Amino acid sequence: MPLTDFGLDELVDYRPQSAAPGDFDSFWEHTLADSRAQAGEVRVQRVTEQFRLRTVEVDDVRFPGWNGEPVAAWLLRPRGAEGALPVVVTYLGYGGGRGLPTEHLFWPSAGYAQLIVDSRGQGHDTPDRGAGASEGTQWAGGLMTRGIEAPETYYYRRLITDCALAVDAVAELPGLDPARIVLAGGSQGGGLTLAAAGLCGDSVAAAMPDVPFLCHFRNAVQISGEGPYEEVVKYLRWHSRHRVEQTLATLDYFDGVHFAQRATAPALFSVGLMDPVCPPSTVYAAFNHYAGEDRRITVWPFGDHGGGYGSNPPAQLEWLDGLGLTPKP
Repeated sequence: MPLTDFGLDELVDYRPQSAAPGDFDSFWEHTLADSRAQAGEVRVQRVTEQFRLRTVEVDDVRFPGWNGEPVAAWLLRPRGAEGALPVVVTYLGYGGGRGLPTEHLFWPSAGYAQLIVDSRGQGHDTPDRGAGASEGTQWAGGLMTRGIEAPETYYYRRLITDCALAVDAVAELPGLDPARIVLAGGSQGGGLTLAAAGLCGDSVAAAMPDVPFLCHFRNAVQISGEGPYEEVVKYLRWHSRHRVEQTLATLDYFDGVHFAQRATAPALFSVGLMDPVCPPSTVYAAFNHYAGEDRRITVWPFGDHGGGYGSNPPAQLEWLDGLGLTPKP
């Protein structure tokens, strides 16, 4: 995949004008307040023996998300760990759920607890019960256009609410340090990391959005050559004469750039300069608008949408060490 976006010299200074809707903050305050008012208890079940793991403990967690509905998650931690651990709350890429605990062994192997948050309607364990007629229409394959007619019915209102309330759930889970919550994820998970960082404020100790999706929508749908943005393009191709601005206005409420403008935790981004799914200018738009003073970005010059692949987690560990978030031996 050749370079199809700006060169690095231009990207470093790329900070497009991007104003959030006037009621952006009140929209999200009311959204989260409504779901918190309906929240039930967090349920935890030890399931380590089912997966025959010897060095990692596994809990099946169900916490209240959008509309109080239960959201599935895995909680992994090093077996025998003492004291309250820093926890990496992990959000997932587009089209996949939490999978199996055996797919998520890196962070507990490094001494951290990890909460892997299922993506409603994308995996098998958290259905999107808000997908009926009252929640808008799904116009194309995938989830990018589900309920896109209005912010109130859009799919990502429900998913982002789940992700923010996962941070709330940490305080109710045993053995975790709520003062050391790290948010992380790649692609869709990177966009969700930005959203939760912007919504959860001082509850977040650090954020690590990798090759983030859901950023700079108005540009992304015009220049992305592959991936889920194409679902929006297809929808606008069908409805281009009368729904373009309405659609983009809905997406403005879910844009990672606008969440980045409200996020203050130290942040480590990553970007692949040959990424056709999340073009680098969309990543830099969020990075250069990020409100936190301590923000850094790892650049993979020949990286595609996989970014740095296996080389990226060690870079994240080193960065977290520098923040003093390393688990105690």
